[in-house]
Amino acid sequence: MTDNIDDTPNDGTVNGGDQNTDVRELADVPSVEVISRAAVMLMSSAAEKLGLSDADPDSSPHRDLDEARRVITALAGLVTASIEYLGPHAGPIREGLQALQRAFREASSHPDEPGKGPGEKYTGPVY
Repeated sequence: MTDNIDDTPNDGTVNGGDQNTDVRELADVPSVEVISRAAVMLMSSAAEKLGLSDADPDSSPHRDLDEARRVITALAGLVTASIEYLGPHAGPIREGLQALQRAFREASSHPDEPGKGPGEKYTGPVY
């Protein structure tokens, strides 16, 4: 005999066994929160790909500068396109982006010229 375990109640919502989980509809989430969360996810990904989560980034098994360049460029595009909507979140997000751009330059064996690094076509040169 096989057991058929189904965590989906009759109304089609996924339960997962936790009755106290609050789930928000995406339509109810303010745009600034969606943009900020996307920016934080991109920042986290870039930091991982730069090896910054390890004690020695140079020997991190997660280090991948090509991937980091792509994620930082995507982050720069998002930040540049949405800066007017971020309000008080704009400063910290922009500072995080610049820190990642500087970390990328430091990690590169042949650093890009100022203005040619990841995302700098959107943000301008980062020194």
